[in-house]
Amino acid sequence: MTRRAGSRLLITGVVGTLIAALCCFTPILVVLFGLVGLSAGVGWLDYVLFPALAAFAGLTVYVLMKRRSAEGD
Repeated sequence: MTRRAGSRLLITGVVGTLIAALCCFTPILVVLFGLVGLSAGVGWLDYVLFPALAAFAGLTVYVLMKRRSAEGD
């Protein structure tokens, strides 16, 4: 993995984790869905947000581990 690709993956992982965490733990999406009339979809948000949070957090951990192993070489 090149350094530039690693930086992009790290930024993607961190930003995705923050956005997913923000949407999971605050009612931002619930309010936005209510404002645009899509409140019927609010019940399904947890089925999408929690796996997305886990995936982005996993991506962040993966990139950090790859960086650590590359620095050790």
